[in-house]
Amino acid sequence: MSTIPPTYRIAPSLLSADFARLGDELKAVIAGGADWIHFDVMDNHYVPNLTFGPMVCQALKPHARRADGSAVPIDVHLMVQPVDALAAAFADAGADLISFHPEASAHVHRSVQAIKAKGCQAGLVFNPATPLDVLDWTIDDIDLILIMSVNPGFGGQSFIDSALRKIEQARRRIDASGRDIRLEVDGGIKIDNIRRVADAGADTFVAGSAIFGKPDYQAVMDAMRLALKG
Repeated sequence: MSTIPPTYRIAPSLLSADFARLGDELKAVIAGGADWIHFDVMDNHYVPNLTFGPMVCQALKPHARRADGSAVPIDVHLMVQPVDALAAAFADAGADLISFHPEASAHVHRSVQAIKAKGCQAGLVFNPATPLDVLDWTIDDIDLILIMSVNPGFGGQSFIDSALRKIEQARRRIDASGRDIRLEVDGGIKIDNIRRVADAGADTFVAGSAIFGKPDYQAVMDAMRLALKG
């Protein structure tokens, strides 16, 4: 494990927000201390659900700012197949990071290159039963690894404990690469398990219903940060 203390980031997922008040929800969660905004894109093809398109990202982008005017990165997680056309559309809509599932791309390295050519950071996403082997050939080109600790497609699921082993494996690969790559985890993250996930090697945490399902967003994120401090 790296000896450098990690900088933790909390990325609330808009999938669990009130869609009728999406702009207000975005502003509220940023005011509560969100580091990133996680944008779950589902196509009712690769996963059995349908969510946001690029126009929603474009509409929200001007509001993804803190009180001091600094931008909050929009972290787009593509659960779509094929990848490339929609990745380009989200880059044009203002995404800062775009991640996709390698099995959803015909040519993973080409998709990574296309995302980076648009000026975005690129990431790969691994489902609970997907091996990390593709990292043997791509880790020098990506900025983010996202480990799914639930099966993609729906919010509100319970954390799959075997994801901890995969997080540990991904952290070893990152450390061996010597590169500054974010290790993000998505699915079932709560106040009572976020420390275990961090101990396995994660540094960025997606939380949906754990935040948006509560009356005080800041209180939840503050409690998560307290847990991360041990």
